[in-house]
Amino acid sequence: MSDQKEFTVAEVRSHNTAQDGWVIIDGKVFDISKFAKLHPGGTQILQELAGRDVTKEFNYFHTRRTLEKYAPKLQIGVLKGFATETTIEIPEGGFGEQVPYGDPSWYQGWRSPYYNDSHRRYREALRKWIDTEIVPHVAKWIENQEIPLTVQKRMGELGILQAAIKGTWISEYYGDYLIGDVKPEEYDWFHYLITMTETAKIGHIGFLWGVFGGVNIGLPPVINFGSRYLKNLIAADCARGNKFICLAITEPWAGSDVANIRTIGHKTEDGKFYIVNGVKKWITNGLWADYLTCAVRTGGSGMGGISLICIPRDLPGVTIKKIKCQGVWGSGTSYITLENVKVPVEYLIGKEGKGFKYIMNNFNTERFGIILEALGGSRCAYEEAFKFANKRRTFGKKLIEHPVIRNKLANMIRQIEALQAWSELIAYQLKTLTPAQQVKVLPGSIALAKAQATRTFEFCAREAVQVFGGLGYTRGGQGEKVESLYRDVRALAIPGGSEEIMLDLGVRQAQKVYPKDAKL
Repeated sequence: MSDQKEFTVAEVRSHNTAQDGWVIIDGKVFDISKFAKLHPGGTQILQELAGRDVTKEFNYFHTRRTLEKYAPKLQIGVLKGFATETTIEIPEGGFGEQVPYGDPSWYQGWRSPYYNDSHRRYREALRKWIDTEIVPHVAKWIENQEIPLTVQKRMGELGILQAAIKGTWISEYYGDYLIGDVKPEEYDWFHYLITMTETAKIGHIGFLWGVFGGVNIGLPPVINFGSRYLKNLIAADCARGNKFICLAITEPWAGSDVANIRTIGHKTEDGKFYIVNGVKKWITNGLWADYLTCAVRTGGSGMGGISLICIPRDLPGVTIKKIKCQGVWGSGTSYITLENVKVPVEYLIGKEGKGFKYIMNNFNTERFGIILEALGGSRCAYEEAFKFANKRRTFGKKLIEHPVIRNKLANMIRQIEALQAWSELIAYQLKTLTPAQQVKVLPGSIALAKAQATRTFEFCAREAVQVFGGLGYTRGGQGEKVESLYRDVRALAIPGGSEEIMLDLGVRQAQKVYPKDAKL
């Protein structure tokens, strides 16, 4: 900073006590005297380091975010004659920090047939907003297990919330604004892919679920199959973050086997209401949802007796409680009890008895969203591990210089890059195929890709924790992201269809299209 006061090394060296201590970090001079009593590691370490250039020690124990947090209050000047930091050389068309494989290849100058200028503008605007408005606060939000609802409102104003719903922009409900000056007609499934992976790359899947986990699976059935009355009533408000919605399918006794739900809805004699009774469990965003897109048995047994009903939260008989989960803190996961809830028939989504079909239609894109969350989380885990391996030293050398660590990183890279390619291929099919074609082509491939994605995520999260060691087992600090990601693994591997169900579904779908006259 050209307007900062300059100090010599000798001047800094003269301030060498905890009560009057200056330090140098990356050529910047900080007065840590008043901070000494607040230092989590105690005053003794500051006493030992005061008056010195502590860049190496600081980087060893802290992330750059720590410096960014305290620098405005503690920096008093710069070191005289210190060379300015070199800027990162970004290749043509590139973006980001350029950590090898820390971002998709098209961020790093590689050519791609999928992305155009609207994707590049959106990518840059979205990351800038996340880095500025979310990253400084997200760890605290996750630790408190609560994300301010004003965040969703702001994301709705910027179009980010709408961009996470699915790959088609509906101006009637979404408005016409998306950051990066992306026009509604430009928006496609690759903007959706960017939205999900960039948000997951924050390192806290609980944040992504907290802001997107209700609207991106609870609202599409209303938009795709709901009556004009129902869409006009709730679609715009939910899409823009003014109201909240969740998808309430799973029950204590029915997860992947949706056809066995027990929540029952009987029509009143006058045909004007459904009386709904039942329970729903592990419902994302249910804690603050205004509307529940709920699977209800309105007919006989099996899939043919299921309907979808949008239940307003404020109706008598609706009770919602928080469920404490291993991961995705901040997601508002809940247990919902429905006791004699009197729902007007106008809140039926589509036709009675067609609910199972609507749910299956929703599953493909829900699973694709989970694939992208796992992709972003995997890349974050790898990038954190790669950076850490380049600064942590053991046995006289950096971690990255140990073959066993390079092997871990290499196996993370190969799986992430393969998953990126598969995800982009699926996005292209969603962009170019008709809905009828998608139903025939995509279910099996998406199911297999989801299993691959969550196993890749599990591998990368585990290996990243191994690279970090004890720091990866500790909440907060340098291992904050990988510790959080490790707790989030099962939240992606189970919902939307468990890995075992997905693998079986993939082969069963393949069997359906297997040519009967194929020669061995």
